[in-house]
Amino acid sequence: MTDGTFTSILKPSRRSFMKGVGGAMTAALAMPYIARAQAAPLYINTWGGPWEDAARANLFDPFTKETGIEIRTLSPVSFAKLAQQVNTGTYEFDITTLGGGELVRANQAGIIETLEEPYPGGLFENGIASHAFATVMAWRSDKFEKGPQSWAEFWDVERFPGARSMQRYAARVLPIALLADGVAVKDLYPLDIDRAFASLDRIKDHIRVWWTAGAQSTQILRDGEVDLIGIWHGRFYEAQKAGAPVAMSWNQARSTAPIGWWPRERQMPRPPKPSSSSPPAASRSPASPRRPTMARSIRPLSNSCRRKTPGACRPHRKTIPRPSNRT
Repeated sequence: MTDGTFTSILKPSRRSFMKGVGGAMTAALAMPYIARAQAAPLYINTWGGPWEDAARANLFDPFTKETGIEIRTLSPVSFAKLAQQVNTGTYEFDITTLGGGELVRANQAGIIETLEEPYPGGLFENGIASHAFATVMAWRSDKFEKGPQSWAEFWDVERFPGARSMQRYAARVLPIALLADGVAVKDLYPLDIDRAFASLDRIKDHIRVWWTAGAQSTQILRDGEVDLIGIWHGRFYEAQKAGAPVAMSWNQARSTAPIGWWPRERQMPRPPKPSSSSPPAASRSPASPRRPTMARSIRPLSNSCRRKTPGACRPHRKTIPRPSNRT
């Protein structure tokens, strides 16, 4: 995939993006399996919190009004659960939301459906672009009058001493580590993995928490458990609205802002409505044949990869090439 193609996918025009997202909800979600049972609710796996509030107001409720199909949500987003559902044939949700890295992984494993492009630049690896968000630098304003204005400054523990927190998610943390080490945005990809981990080695002793959920990041910033944090902008505003003395910077945030994608799982049966007489989910008969081969290509993390420090899970390759479109 050329740089131009990559840019057009990640940065569609404002007009095409806003028009396309609305159409994507109807075109991608109202597929044949929905048409067969329009009275049944549609289950969507989301990140929850302020993200879900915004999605419900701007996507879910308008979709329900137009189609009459109720949307029910489950959170948090879990790639492991997505793979498990296709493997076992027992489903909890129909649609999920993935970041770009996990979307590529899901498409390569064959566990999501093939979709058509709803608008120019709106389809990537069989996921429909729906939104964008940013990882921003935030800090306690009762600790620093003016916080770091770049990731290099965020890494400067002498100028900005204190406990830090970052997301335990390599696809977002590694580019940040390279920015902190002086790599220009235009030179980030392919990622220099060794250099990124060397950059993380400089700061890992100052990372008190590797957060794994958006609500957790809000809480540790709001409660003062950490002084500085790399946090999703929506979760920052949540802490700010709660009255916490916090501040943030948008500098270098766009370079770490992924697009969110709507992929649809392969062979999606409709989950039955829960009732007191319904048997446990594990004992329900799947509506489609089991597909154990789908998830076999997804290797579970080794024990070393589950350690608190991300440097414990080093890939063997020095660089990760930019993913290309599948044809």
